[in-house]
Amino acid sequence: MYAALWRVIPGPWFVKLLVFLVLIAAVAYALIFHAYPWFMQTFFPTPDVTVPE
Repeated sequence: MYAALWRVIPGPWFVKLLVFLVLIAAVAYALIFHAYPWFMQTFFPTPDVTVPE
């Protein structure tokens, strides 16, 4: 998969590397801040617990 992405990205190797790193950062951002919180909230809801006084 990475080799296919490397061949598709145009430009010299340093431009490919920069674009590749930006793509990886974008995927990591999307997973950490959008996908994982949605998954945890949807499939593992936290119980509403009240502590008696």
